[in-house]
Amino acid sequence: MKYQNPIVKGFNPDPSVCRVGEDYYLVTSSFEYFPGIPVYHSRDLVNWEQIGNCIQDIEDFPFQNVADSGGVWAPTIRYENGTFYVTATFDAYGNFMVHTENPGGTWSKPVWVKAGGIDPSLYFENGKTYYCTNQSLHPGQEEISLYEIDLESGEVIAEGKAIWNGTGGGHLEAPHIYHIGEWYYLLAAEGGTFFNHMATAARSRSLWGPYESCPDNPILTNIHDTSKAILCAGHGDLFCDHRGNWWMVHLAVRLSRRTMTHLGRETFLTPISWENGWPKAGSGKKAALECEGPLWAEQKACSVWKADFNRAQWEPEWIFLRSPQRDRYRRGKGYLELYPSPVHFPDGKNPVFAAIRQPDFGCGLETAFSFEPCEIGDEAGLAVVLSSQFYYRFVKKRTGEGDFLVLEKNAEDMYQRACEISVSSGRLCLKIQADKEFYHFSYSTDGETYFEAAKASTRFLACEVSGRCFTGTVMGLYAASEQETGAVMRVCLFESRR
Repeated sequence: MKYQNPIVKGFNPDPSVCRVGEDYYLVTSSFEYFPGIPVYHSRDLVNWEQIGNCIQDIEDFPFQNVADSGGVWAPTIRYENGTFYVTATFDAYGNFMVHTENPGGTWSKPVWVKAGGIDPSLYFENGKTYYCTNQSLHPGQEEISLYEIDLESGEVIAEGKAIWNGTGGGHLEAPHIYHIGEWYYLLAAEGGTFFNHMATAARSRSLWGPYESCPDNPILTNIHDTSKAILCAGHGDLFCDHRGNWWMVHLAVRLSRRTMTHLGRETFLTPISWENGWPKAGSGKKAALECEGPLWAEQKACSVWKADFNRAQWEPEWIFLRSPQRDRYRRGKGYLELYPSPVHFPDGKNPVFAAIRQPDFGCGLETAFSFEPCEIGDEAGLAVVLSSQFYYRFVKKRTGEGDFLVLEKNAEDMYQRACEISVSSGRLCLKIQADKEFYHFSYSTDGETYFEAAKASTRFLACEVSGRCFTGTVMGLYAASEQETGAVMRVCLFESRR
């Protein structure tokens, strides 16, 4: 059966998956956004729904100090004796584990693991817990190292051991261990998470090695994909479905302009076959946009997502930068209220910004709200954000000349006000219609007749333009001020289409 990649679109890198019966659970990296580590569920591998987030209590994690593309990296999800475990790296603070019996519910407080390295993974066997990272135990060498740990305390029980040095591709990371038949297999990533990215494999008769490299490494890479439809394929996790078929979930990017993408790294699914005791990914080792595999359900068409402001509880799709100020948001009785803050994106902190991941290149976002500025600099509307220096704001803003609808583009030290349209009091409806190359911004005062205000290139929100960027674009509601103000953004509609 044919299906389309990616299976989880938008900013969803570093996927890991586990199966419990006929249910599949998948987690991805969330970096500086809270809540952290989105959890997705599927029963057919190609239709995924976000059911929760692993990091739910802001007091447990130091998000307030997180830099762009810092925060939570490379989670692994595993299931053992009725409990789900997720482990990940919190940049600059170390590795941690959380657990739950219900992956769509509440997760435990973190247990910090006393093992170094990044991109940690868990492996369970015979009542023991093993922890695998890219910690180098020998200076100057790239290594995958293995530890036995205490699952309750995170303490290392015995001295770690380096079990594999990779293939020499550089940036050895993202290790996962599997026991399949008579062999222990080690899957890792090499080449860095950009154009030279790849998945490599090794195996051993013993958990502790020595591990021999697959003679056909890398087992997955799009380095030589001349079509340039997909790049950066790597960082994967192997699994067997309930029908006995093997797969790999992994990250890769789709391109919007030449070698650029603003969505960031997404989650792909590639079939796995076995030859001479080694895993072989896809056709010609490459990830593909259209694949064929032994599926049992059709991939559903794109959908509409709409926030329900009658509920006080946030839907799991919402994300906030770093440590959100809870008292700046109130929702219920059909409305979401945002109270502007004098914190702005370039501050690298926690602006009043409630967002969702941009769901695809071609998508739409619509909101309806009222906002009466009180002071010069008060603004509220929509924002499309890649990082603290690269973002677009489509907002109603008070200036010294009055209240205007403006599109302000920021790309590091470049700034442009693309439109300035006088607006009066009352409800305002804003839309963003996106394609691969542009965001189109329009507005309405009656919710029926829309006028195009301006457009903005996706180029200046591309990860490759911003530099060291591991995230992707997010879109959402934004309210800011130059000083504390009595103005309130009152939202009655927030809807995303893809």
